[in-house]
Amino acid sequence: MRLTMRTNLAMRVLMYCAVNSDGLARSGQVAAACNASVHHVAQVVNQLATLGYLKTWRGRSGGIALARPAAAISVGDVFSHFEAELPLTECFDGQGNTCPLTEGCRLRDALIEAARAFYGVLARLSLEDLVCNNTDLETAFAAPACRPRLGGAAGPAAN
Repeated sequence: MRLTMRTNLAMRVLMYCAVNSDGLARSGQVAAACNASVHHVAQVVNQLATLGYLKTWRGRSGGIALARPAAAISVGDVFSHFEAELPLTECFDGQGNTCPLTEGCRLRDALIEAARAFYGVLARLSLEDLVCNNTDLETAFAAPACRPRLGGAAGPAAN
């Protein structure tokens, strides 16, 4: 199973906002921290806002923030929203299925069971589970000016 880039990026955006929940984040900051294009982040932010995961504010002092507490955001729900449009394989596509094995294929049943197990595990996770006490994630999402520099110095460069 392979996740779409959009699902992966949606989780990165949500984790960024959860880690930086003390203020508004900007799409450019998120893109830089997530190693993604600002354009792709903007598309995902728009979709997350439409789905009710994020609030957005336009303008110079605008940004994005979680629309609800991280504990109330189910990872399984996010995955379901972003992955639901794509069939797992051709035989799951009611209109585009040309597989001649569909009626007698036992692999299809196994894939259905595996997908249920996959989403079942994710349904038990909240966004808070992913970010709470996760110092490695906090470090990864720290503002670039605050990341440790070579030689161990942290913070803005000294004159």
